[in-house]
Amino acid sequence: MDQMKKNSQNKRNRRVLSSFRDPSGHLFYDNSGVLYRMINKSYKKHYEYFVQSGLFDLLKKEKSIVDFKEIKNEQQDDEEMFKIIKPKKIPFISHPYEWCFSQLKDAALLTLHIQNLSLKKNMTLKDASAFNVQFFEGRPIHIDTLSFEKYQKGEPWLAYRQFCQHFLAPLALMSYTDLRLNQLSKNFIDGIPLDLASSLLPYKTKVRFSLLAHIHIHAKAQKRYSKTNAVSEKKLSKTSVLALIDNLEQCIKGITLKKKNTEWGEYYSHTNYSKESFNNKGEDIKNMLREIKPKSLWDLGANSGLFSRLAGALNIPTVSFDVDLNAVEENYKTVKRQKEKFVLPLFLDLTNPSPSLGWSNEERLSFMKRGPVDVIMALALIHHLAISNNTPLSYLANFFQKLCKHLIIEFVPKEDSNAAKLLETREDIFHEYDQENFELQFKKYFHIEKRLKLKSSKRTLYLMKKK
Repeated sequence: MDQMKKNSQNKRNRRVLSSFRDPSGHLFYDNSGVLYRMINKSYKKHYEYFVQSGLFDLLKKEKSIVDFKEIKNEQQDDEEMFKIIKPKKIPFISHPYEWCFSQLKDAALLTLHIQNLSLKKNMTLKDASAFNVQFFEGRPIHIDTLSFEKYQKGEPWLAYRQFCQHFLAPLALMSYTDLRLNQLSKNFIDGIPLDLASSLLPYKTKVRFSLLAHIHIHAKAQKRYSKTNAVSEKKLSKTSVLALIDNLEQCIKGITLKKKNTEWGEYYSHTNYSKESFNNKGEDIKNMLREIKPKSLWDLGANSGLFSRLAGALNIPTVSFDVDLNAVEENYKTVKRQKEKFVLPLFLDLTNPSPSLGWSNEERLSFMKRGPVDVIMALALIHHLAISNNTPLSYLANFFQKLCKHLIIEFVPKEDSNAAKLLETREDIFHEYDQENFELQFKKYFHIEKRLKLKSSKRTLYLMKKK
């Protein structure tokens, strides 16, 4: 019995640090790495109403919330514990500052949709953090079961300010100022301060009533009532709260992204491959993937995700990373249009990847800590890192061996037209950048299992396995 109690305590000691803020419960891993959520007794009435009201079944049916199962817990040694549930696993946890514009917009609309349905079931979202949303099977899904509370008559939406900071402010900044300003969410993980957003937005946003009200006037109200939520002090009817949600929804829908061309955003429309070479490369990659049979894959430098889709078509969960936000946007739109379930487009700057953030630098996991993965694809990438960013091949080899079991990587020599383009405006100081040294450095960590010369090209495709 003592050993059972010890094991139970060990489970809850492996708490997921991103859930420490919620007094209603927390996530934890057992010793085999399975994720659970402990629900505290203080949340009992809200949880039971969430289930009994039919709200959970409604949201589950439309795939708006992650499913879960209640777990029988015979050894209840925690006085705070009410129940333990096991949520369905999300293959990859992403962060809002890794999303493109349309991903953030869809996550915002999902949050408002859930709040609308909740109010109609006499419940409300007590928080509206963008971190409560993930992307699963090509669409946003809410993952925080403990976000729902019973609605109290006259109560305003307490998460209104948080919604504006986590969703409305970054979307407005991306649309009206600069697409890259979503990266402010990395510095302000509790949401972009509205006074900062107001100061960065152009004057024309003040003549759009919804943005004037929800950002500019809201920011001034925050200053006047810095210790409280100005809106929360007022009694509001449920009809008024529903009207607020509707206004926010129309505001979010009206924010659009102006397309701007970037250097690599339309890369595949002017590739230096012949059509035959391009198709052969795709077949080689599919054959490698069929041979490996991976359960997870990261495509680094994926651009608009053309080769990511080869893995997705084989039902391999694939995270499709790129540094170009327009390319990520195009990738995500393709995922939605084609209803793809296995490709997740995300923003990533490999020269400055997402760090560990938040409390004790452990609340939001870094890019590296979310690995390793079965396979990494690095196609037409190495020359950018080695030449554009002066990264030695030895560093690159060491980096990849930390993250994957198998590596599908393409070597692009200096003679290639795209590599030559990178050297047009700078001195060629990259004397160690050649195929011989590339193989030498990567052989320190990997076995080279295949080496395929791409047809009608100077490039070589490799399949490597970590030693």
